[in-house]
Amino acid sequence: MSEPEPESDPIELRLRRALGTRSIVLVGLMGAGKSTVGRRLAGRLGLMFKDADTEIEAAAHLSIPDIFSIYGEPSFREGEERVIARLMREGPLVLATGGGAFMREATRARIAEAGVSVWLKADLDVLMRRVRKRGGRPLLQTEDPDETMRELMALRHPVYALADVVALSRDVSHDRVVQDVMEALDAHLNGPSNQGVAAQ
Repeated sequence: MSEPEPESDPIELRLRRALGTRSIVLVGLMGAGKSTVGRRLAGRLGLMFKDADTEIEAAAHLSIPDIFSIYGEPSFREGEERVIARLMREGPLVLATGGGAFMREATRARIAEAGVSVWLKADLDVLMRRVRKRGGRPLLQTEDPDETMRELMALRHPVYALADVVALSRDVSHDRVVQDVMEALDAHLNGPSNQGVAAQ
């Protein structure tokens, strides 16, 4: 009996097979939905989900705002880099990273080596609406959080654009965004002729 055509397999199976031991790493600004989408994506694929920020807080026995205020951002970024390196060795899994993690060259190299990066890209109004629902964002403790977010977008978007895959995080159901991410990953991993589609 002949083997079934790969295209006829469920997308979950195709992705798991194409990933092998690699992890899926979600990058993007705060409010992009990395943790929510990541958790559901992991559920669809039968993979473990890890949130880098949660892991950093557990390792430091401090909240992220406290780490920032006590030790400063450079110290936080060094700890973040170490935690992500450890998590990448535990794959395959779905990993949600903090907004600044992908800015570090060493972290990008580690992710490229052992994972597939997905930029969850969202518009300013979507991001601000979401982050206002939750306080405790150290980088937004400014007089004009909207302008701060614009500056972060200008600084970080060119680096996020280095990710393997881009998917839009917008005001639709989380499951729809998860499906979009899976389809973009499928095009990237399983369809060489379709790789450009995922990044549009």
